[in-house]
Amino acid sequence: MFDQDGDFGGARDLGVLWSRAWSRPLRPYSMVDLFAGCGGLSLGFETVGFEPVFVNELNPHAMDTYRANRFHAPGNEPFATNDELKCHDVAELLDPAEVAAVKACLSSLGTHDLRFPSCGPGSTLDVLAGGPPCQGFSGIGHRRTHSVDREKVPSNHLYAAMAEVIESLRPRIFLFENVRGLRHARWSASGGLVWDSVKKRFLQLESKGYVVRAALIRARDFGVPQNRPRVLIIGIRRDIAEDASDLLDLDPGLAEDDDRGAIRAGFVPDPAKDSVRPPGLANLLGDLEDPAIAGILQEAKRTGRYPPGELKTEAYPRPKPEKGVQSWLRGQWYRVPAERVGRLTEQVYSRHSKTVLERFSWILDPDAGELPPELRTKKFRQVALPAEWGKDGPFITATSLPDDYVHYAQPRILTVREWARLQLFPDWYVFKGPRTTGGLRRAGNPREGRFEREVPMYTQVGNAVPVPLAAAIAGRFRLILDRATGGR
Repeated sequence: MFDQDGDFGGARDLGVLWSRAWSRPLRPYSMVDLFAGCGGLSLGFETVGFEPVFVNELNPHAMDTYRANRFHAPGNEPFATNDELKCHDVAELLDPAEVAAVKACLSSLGTHDLRFPSCGPGSTLDVLAGGPPCQGFSGIGHRRTHSVDREKVPSNHLYAAMAEVIESLRPRIFLFENVRGLRHARWSASGGLVWDSVKKRFLQLESKGYVVRAALIRARDFGVPQNRPRVLIIGIRRDIAEDASDLLDLDPGLAEDDDRGAIRAGFVPDPAKDSVRPPGLANLLGDLEDPAIAGILQEAKRTGRYPPGELKTEAYPRPKPEKGVQSWLRGQWYRVPAERVGRLTEQVYSRHSKTVLERFSWILDPDAGELPPELRTKKFRQVALPAEWGKDGPFITATSLPDDYVHYAQPRILTVREWARLQLFPDWYVFKGPRTTGGLRRAGNPREGRFEREVPMYTQVGNAVPVPLAAAIAGRFRLILDRATGGR
């Protein structure tokens, strides 16, 4: 949403819509968020006037984070404490009795006119969105979780569960989001493409009354300081699509266009028309740079010693934000309690070893030359983040591991708060659970049949949908729903 100087640019109408969402209430549209993680997708939708009415997330820490940052009260009971409006295992939503109970609960909320008739085109639920776990589809995720056939990993089949939930709840619009690796991954060494199976399953929903289109988009085109290519599949229920036909191209041939079908159909914003330059990292993170930490790291590099206690910054080093993105990230949002605003949290630093500090300092020095053998690591290639993006724009993608990147001005990895700013989470957004974990606890071991994963703060942030990307998609959905329903 922001240009290089931190101001709104590009998609001006979406920027206005976003800013107004936190200064006055909009007519709230309803959404269900499946595989919600820590809530980046929901937050982007909330910025343009959607309200989550039900959430599904398996990991308890990610669910705690999600609920800790929701402040609306559907049915006049706080969403964050209403256990009837959540489930952990999506399998619960595949049980007819459970689905009936969820429908009855949602229909009774009162603050949303939610109806699930047994006949007719479908329900009055506006959006169902979800991004099933993607570690099994991303190249780096698959390597780090042991090389087993993808077809044997249960989480790789959750797209089918999502399609079943769509068939049960019949929302006006659905959104499936995932990593680009989904397009190239194979079920096994000699098996077919995962994408063929996923796309086929969602295209089957056309027989259930949906118009389905796919697209490949990049988060950097929508104001996100990352490249982060994402695969989208969008379905609009035919009655809604026809009522908003002046905004949409319903040519059936677009269903075969995997790269731009949904863009050309008008289901999602067009990067060629609505692109927004992302902020540079010095502008995005500069107000978090703590000179005291720089001194501590320099001393630790020299002596290998740190002061006792947790290494963290508890107040903004710069009391006043600069214009644009910093003000937005540190400012008051609609419904967010005042006590959340102005507090700096999750700005905790890793205690890097003397060798690691020497390696990071070498990486940060543009004139240092090739990294000496004794400072190299066999695990992965670490690179220094630039203070400003070059002409090609952001080249990074925030993953579940912060170790890939070195802070542009200090010899360290990013903190959880800085990691969250890469996804444009505002500073009032808190995270629950351990800060980090490692090895098999984070990755599981599919080779031994261990599929459970811990989801610490860094992983929660890295797995999230960037807030501006979600807001851009939600803004387009809102225009379609406004046109089709007249705001009803």
